[in-house]
Amino acid sequence: MSSDTLAKVPVDPQIPPERAETLRIVPHRRFGQWTAAVVVLVLLGFAVDSVLRNDAFQWDVVADCFTADSVLRGLWLTLWLTAVVMVLGFALGALLAVFRLSANPVLRAVSWGYVWLFRSIPILVQLLLWFNIGALYPHVFGVKTVDLFSPIAVAIIGLTLHEAAYAAEVVRGGILSVDRGQIEAAQALGLSRWRRLWRIVLPQAMRSIVPPAGNMLIGALKGTSIVSVIAVSDLLFSAQLIYHRTYQVIPLLMVVTIWYTVVTSLLGVGQYYVEKHFARGTKAAR
Repeated sequence: MSSDTLAKVPVDPQIPPERAETLRIVPHRRFGQWTAAVVVLVLLGFAVDSVLRNDAFQWDVVADCFTADSVLRGLWLTLWLTAVVMVLGFALGALLAVFRLSANPVLRAVSWGYVWLFRSIPILVQLLLWFNIGALYPHVFGVKTVDLFSPIAVAIIGLTLHEAAYAAEVVRGGILSVDRGQIEAAQALGLSRWRRLWRIVLPQAMRSIVPPAGNMLIGALKGTSIVSVIAVSDLLFSAQLIYHRTYQVIPLLMVVTIWYTVVTSLLGVGQYYVEKHFARGTKAAR
């Protein structure tokens, strides 16, 4: 309905038609909102201008180092480490979630204890403990621990065990979100427990699992930067090696910042389409 048509609609049946023709509907003026928007845009403009025109950022150095070989190798290691940790973490987390929902009290207790323990210890402390595991167990199966646990192995083990604790709760929450009637219907068809879980429960649970799992993936990507403390040549550590040599700290940190922003943005787009895929047939998909 156009504004001209709206202007001719009488607001009260008691108003004579000839007078209703002269009435006009005036939209509410939101001066406060427009003023706040203008102020925010002005402040944002000043911030962007200060960043672009500040010589301390050394944008020419940022451009030169953005695709440096060592930086790209560090980026590749970061992506590879994130993928391995998320796959292993969710595989272990799914197993722990099944244990937590099991009728066996021992399995439930073990799962609960694992989640409680690894969510209680900071990831940095976990990595340092694994990095210094040789002080507790100098030999494992006749092999020196220092030879068995390289920095990369320590990073994979530490991050995987940490992510599995959170993945277990994500998967458990997704399974519990499935309507009980669906499970009872599958039982009535004579499907086994594992077939019910794989064919009925998990496909529906993915609607609730994907959003927090996507957030975990992005968090894991950024969290891998912590492995630089154990000398794993990830993106941050590669940048640190350069600025320890050139003393150009700010531009190298900007290189790292931009790369993380680009990758997380791409992951966010992928998460949107994955969520849309699993939300087919629901209101969220429209």
